[in-house]
Amino acid sequence: MLVRRRARFAGLVLALLFAGCAGDTGSARTSTSPNSTSVEPPSAAPKRIIAGVMGVHSTANSKTIGPGRPPGFDALEALVSAGVANADDHGNLRPQLAEAVPSVDNGLWTVEPDGRMQTTWKLKSTALWQDGVPVTTDDLLLTADVSQDPDLPNFRDSSAKYIESMDARDAQTLVVHWKRPFIGADSLFTDIHIVPLPAHILRQPYEENKANFLELPYWRDEFVGSGPFKVREWQLGTKVVLEANDRYVLGRPKVDAVEVRFIPDPNALVANVLSGEIELTMGRGLSLEQTIQVRDEWRNGKPDVAYDSWIAIYPQMLNPTPSVILDARFRRAMLEAIDRQEMVETIQHGLVPVADTILAPTEPEYPAVESSIVRYPFDVALAAQGLEALGYSRGPDGWYRSSDGERLAVQIRSTPGDVQQKGMISVADYWQRIGVAVETVEIPPARANDRPYRYTRPGFELQRQPNAPEDIERYHSAQAPVPENNFTGTSKSRYMNADLDALIDAFFATIPTGARVSIFAQIVHHISDQVVPLPLFYDANAALVGNRLQNVAARHGRNSTEAWNAELWDVSSQSR
Repeated sequence: MLVRRRARFAGLVLALLFAGCAGDTGSARTSTSPNSTSVEPPSAAPKRIIAGVMGVHSTANSKTIGPGRPPGFDALEALVSAGVANADDHGNLRPQLAEAVPSVDNGLWTVEPDGRMQTTWKLKSTALWQDGVPVTTDDLLLTADVSQDPDLPNFRDSSAKYIESMDARDAQTLVVHWKRPFIGADSLFTDIHIVPLPAHILRQPYEENKANFLELPYWRDEFVGSGPFKVREWQLGTKVVLEANDRYVLGRPKVDAVEVRFIPDPNALVANVLSGEIELTMGRGLSLEQTIQVRDEWRNGKPDVAYDSWIAIYPQMLNPTPSVILDARFRRAMLEAIDRQEMVETIQHGLVPVADTILAPTEPEYPAVESSIVRYPFDVALAAQGLEALGYSRGPDGWYRSSDGERLAVQIRSTPGDVQQKGMISVADYWQRIGVAVETVEIPPARANDRPYRYTRPGFELQRQPNAPEDIERYHSAQAPVPENNFTGTSKSRYMNADLDALIDAFFATIPTGARVSIFAQIVHHISDQVVPLPLFYDANAALVGNRLQNVAARHGRNSTEAWNAELWDVSSQSR
């Protein structure tokens, strides 16, 4: 646990609670968001949106289920939970529960000469939980405890290692003392890390019965959040019905209810959209073929296409089979054997570019790091030369074999999903064409959250992963999932390299933008030179949006979701 001075503010909290309850008459609040306007009284006919997600959700907080989170989890959480801030559609943090996002300019973020820092969060006096209890620093302190508890690895947050202590000055003011510079300090207590948890509900069960903490009915049917909508009904495996939160800190939503239906079959989801049953999709799941189908057939709406994240192949870098996977020359040859442009044309309809590095060309840092990228164009002859330089020779049967006659064979896995499955099959085909035997394995849904199974695979795993600059922490040795940390790391490759670790540490410790981007360029060079993942292409993300919906779009910014501005969602008078 963090060492902190914890102030108990019983009298003040009660005063705030009574004041909050007395001031709540069920009427709409005026939003404090710069993007919001005063909410007009609800019309006689309730405004309602029916959305669909590919995932089947059993919890309102996906931290309770660990990795393998279902599609749309972040948008659903954004509907019911708020952070001190959240990311807008440009990736910029905007205040939610807090009055301001800490920055050097506003004085809420200070850096000492020895590298230590302080960030100050000032909660809004109007920030309330959906049951009317004020959001206070006690909630933030509980959240910090849970996020670094080794007995609750699903909640573990990587920022904890940078924190020295937390000082609750009063019920609204929390000062975080940092051991060293950390560029993500302004995103603490947001959905980028972990959103605040209600201490008045969860502190007692957390302290008294930690073993059953994840089994509490609170996480679903009895959920109390601080977001724009609250849970009214949860039909397990089918849908969740949300109603507008009159107490939401940015103002009562313009829409009265949002019903989120769980439809794991993408064809069924498309059929529901085309029939008019659903007018909004959130999260991933639909292929570009299905998106194009909807574009051509859906008269009552259209796709909003953006692209984020990337698709890459992650080699096993800890005791792999075959062991040659550890050799960067082998990984380079395997990447040169893949016609990634053909994959883009056939799988992504040419709507996204081939990926040569973790950072997408649309990101503002890309021009500064572009010259540091090591690129591997499709070249079968060069790939063959690389394998032969490692001592393999191609026999009469077409397969490469080692000097002792053992056939060169690898395994590649992927989770279910249109892009992942097509990508895995395509990659396996390219590798087999050059003479490498390949076993393809689709990870069963029942084992999606089986950490030892996922991380001790023998060969490769093709996955979609975030690709923002801050996601480079996934490549740090400390993030390697191993038995000693209960396989809780986020490094898909389990790559461990002291030089890369030092660069990543320096990146997160460098506050000036120019110097930080220079370090990032060195990281980009190391990762691409060593082919830590084998990058394939960036990934398209589409939301299907009905024509009558207003202020609704796909996720376009870093760390944002379709629901980042849900309080501003609206519907026109146009009938569905």
